[in-house]
Amino acid sequence: MKPGPTPPAQTPATHSAAAVTGTERPVQPEQAENWGDEQSASQNPLFRSSSALVRIDTQVLKGGQAVEGLKAEDFVVLDEGKPVPLEAFGRDSEPLQVALLFDVSGSMNKVLVEMSAVAGRAMAALKSEDQVGVLVFGRKVVPLLEFTSDLRAAARMVQEAPLEREVGAGTNLNGCVLDTLQWMAAQPEFPGRRVLVVLTDNHGIHYQTPDEKILRALAGMDVTLNAIVAPGAKPPKPLPKGAEANPDFTQPNVFKLAEETGGEVFRADKAGARFVEMMERVRLRYDLAIRPQTGPEGAFRHLEVRLSEAARGRLGKVEINARTGYYTPAP
Repeated sequence: MKPGPTPPAQTPATHSAAAVTGTERPVQPEQAENWGDEQSASQNPLFRSSSALVRIDTQVLKGGQAVEGLKAEDFVVLDEGKPVPLEAFGRDSEPLQVALLFDVSGSMNKVLVEMSAVAGRAMAALKSEDQVGVLVFGRKVVPLLEFTSDLRAAARMVQEAPLEREVGAGTNLNGCVLDTLQWMAAQPEFPGRRVLVVLTDNHGIHYQTPDEKILRALAGMDVTLNAIVAPGAKPPKPLPKGAEANPDFTQPNVFKLAEETGGEVFRADKAGARFVEMMERVRLRYDLAIRPQTGPEGAFRHLEVRLSEAARGRLGKVEINARTGYYTPAP
């Protein structure tokens, strides 16, 4: 990324809320068999960004289409409501690392088969310097392919993903997202943007893995979560007024995970086309970076990304998807 400019002093117009996008090295069976088994309930891993900067993976849409060609001076980032300077800025020239996490439960088989049929087209949306890893999940995560720039190998593994069934009974979305982030953290350091694309029906029950725990882990690694969901998937209904829930058991809400990290959720009504579109959209985003503010370690700070008044004047009404905050690092 290139160094960014200091934002203008004036407060620009606001934006709309975030929306609801080498060598083949398969993971060995003995590694995959126990990966993530019982980890999410028994461990509390610490995820830290590899950079001193807070990266903000940002998408700008107009009429549902990605807006390209914006420059650093077209953006303003607010940290707790105050403009802060951009320390770095990148566009689609930045390398991209994509972890594909597929639910292989019976309810998602048809969708996954449709997606696997267009795997080559989906991988063609990426660039030669990008990396793809493939994992499947049910009750536990099974990594199928370590991160590789061999996009043909990645396409082949996506095509084979519907055949994988050694993931345990049931669906543990949050726990498996957390285990996937652990897996990503153990890989060699990557200099570009990192995204997680999840295929899920958003069903199941979590035990001691609430959304807040997953969001903290995603923020700590500067990972944006995007999802392709079953056509009928919906966010969980709020509890009736006055009702109390056991905090140890929570319902999955991939919609919230995507919104809070600046990602998108696509419905798999036409799963193949949606998969290709998702891969194209995760490529066409902006990479902003700011220096984190000081404060108590682990305190959450709210972020907002806006267009400058000049950019808003040129483009009119747009939608911006970006992470909603970060946690202050240790002094």
